[in-house]
Amino acid sequence: MLWAVYEQHLDPLAGKLPASNVLSTLFAAVPVVVLFWLLVPRRWLAPKAGAMAAFTALLVAILVYRMPVHMATMAFVDGALFGLLPVGWTIFNAMLLYNVTVLTGKFDIVRRSVAGLSGDARIQAILIAFAFGAFLEGAAGGGTPVAICGAIMVGLGFNPFLAAVLCLIANTSPVAYGGLGTPLITLTGVTGLPTETLSVMAGRQLPLLSFFIPLYMVKCMCSWKQTWEVWPALFVAGGSFAAFQFTFACIHLYVPSLVLYPMTDIGGGIFSLILTAIFLRFWKPRKEWHYDKTIPEKSTSPAALDPQDPHAAEAKALLSGNDAPPHASSHGSEPPLTVWNVTVAWFPFVLMSILLLLTGLVRQREGERKTLGPARIGPLETNYILPIPWLDGQSFRDSRLQEGGVSKAEEATFNFAWLTAPGTAVFVAAILSMMLLRMNQTQIRWVFQRTFFQMKIPIPTICFMLGLSYVTRYAGMDATLGFAFAGTGKLYPLFAPLLGWLGVFLTGTDAGSNALFGSLQKITATQIYNAGAFGGHLDLGQAQVLICTANSTGGVMGKMIDAQSIVVATAATNQLGKEADIFKSVVWHSIFLALIVGLMTLLQAYLAPFTGLVPHVPK
Repeated sequence: MLWAVYEQHLDPLAGKLPASNVLSTLFAAVPVVVLFWLLVPRRWLAPKAGAMAAFTALLVAILVYRMPVHMATMAFVDGALFGLLPVGWTIFNAMLLYNVTVLTGKFDIVRRSVAGLSGDARIQAILIAFAFGAFLEGAAGGGTPVAICGAIMVGLGFNPFLAAVLCLIANTSPVAYGGLGTPLITLTGVTGLPTETLSVMAGRQLPLLSFFIPLYMVKCMCSWKQTWEVWPALFVAGGSFAAFQFTFACIHLYVPSLVLYPMTDIGGGIFSLILTAIFLRFWKPRKEWHYDKTIPEKSTSPAALDPQDPHAAEAKALLSGNDAPPHASSHGSEPPLTVWNVTVAWFPFVLMSILLLLTGLVRQREGERKTLGPARIGPLETNYILPIPWLDGQSFRDSRLQEGGVSKAEEATFNFAWLTAPGTAVFVAAILSMMLLRMNQTQIRWVFQRTFFQMKIPIPTICFMLGLSYVTRYAGMDATLGFAFAGTGKLYPLFAPLLGWLGVFLTGTDAGSNALFGSLQKITATQIYNAGAFGGHLDLGQAQVLICTANSTGGVMGKMIDAQSIVVATAATNQLGKEADIFKSVVWHSIFLALIVGLMTLLQAYLAPFTGLVPHVPK
């Protein structure tokens, strides 16, 4: 029946086949396995692999989980729409703004101003990929840090392939506070736990990783000896960001009226960038290390592409749009850097940051006004919540996943945030920059044309991937996989971050992972607490806070391997067709860092004095 509701089942094959729970788990994992197989061994281009994986998810949802065809289709449409807005819209405009600075020659000044702080590639990576990237993650998220920082690093002379890898590794520990704290706010929405309490828990886990990430990132560039040569800069950059992250995440414990967690990454990134820049006025490494001289850069021109590479045709089509910009500045004679021209060169990014902050405040106000309706600008609302036909309120979670055993309908709405989506602020910044930098019609046309060419592969890929993740969510495949993790009992605190890691891989965002698995994490924490797993070290509220937060803090380590981030990285660094190679380069880093979060969570669950770091839920 067309309008019949759909009841999700953790074990859709129960009563039909022996060992049905194992088979159900295997079927739930099939779309992920197909994606891995096509992307890595088969080396399919990311959009094709994503499309096939999404089609596989639809087949499993319809044939195994018995989800009505129209509901499964609308679940895919819902995810694909989210891939377009806000994710694709943000990425497109981030690259548009970057291309504006390239065409007008301002990017070269940005590059030189950063290189002027230090000619050492190790320190440049810290300043751009880590500090500036954290700022962009806090202000926008959605792939913006990888897109912009990757492009800047290539412009500085970094090997494009490893520039992408370094940006992916750097874009981890700040992610839980990305987009003005959106992941933690989402986690509150599905768990009912106060965002301020979740922020304190995250603020007692992530600063350790934030301190460690710059060291880890530089070690991926060079030897241990060369890494220790810049340990003072690593200490200042990582330490300043970690201290700021801890302070802003937890300050409301000491000053209750001062809730600053949404600004954690933005303030931390700026603080780290400025403090490191000041420090570099008084300290320099004994010997500068230049990354581009260590590893030769491969050509990304169409003629240099291997004709046997299955990605060559698509990459050639993309690169054919990258003709020399009209009337671009010549780099033959570079004018000296002055306060004025450096300010003008950075102004498009400053303007973008200001507009992102303003729209972030509007989004925060929208959240506060949920009971009153969205904010308005004249006759228009700042966002429109559109129910997804045949899906909104029609898919019910398995009753075992609901507190009290009462099944609850899943909400399925598309937030048409035409004004407050991060991409809108970046688009306005790009348009204003075109006007302020006095670009002519030919130049504007070239900038848009180039950006469309650059995004014709990433954006479809993102839509397919998010469509896949929404099908797994509304069909219940995510819950089947999550329940398999829950069977680990007392070891579950070790595996809870890995479940968040899986969620980010599936959805592409930490907020998406929290939406997928946050409720399950809370229910599982309750189940293992009632079974005596925590041994009296934590009360029930603490156990729920620890496990649910671990979904977000562990999930951030999956950010470097989700398809959205990898495709954005390849687009920003002109590495189209190298998605599988980049994935293989970062996957072990991702697993290692996620396991560190798991061990940290295990210690905080069972071993004093680490258990004292888990905050209580306010009565």
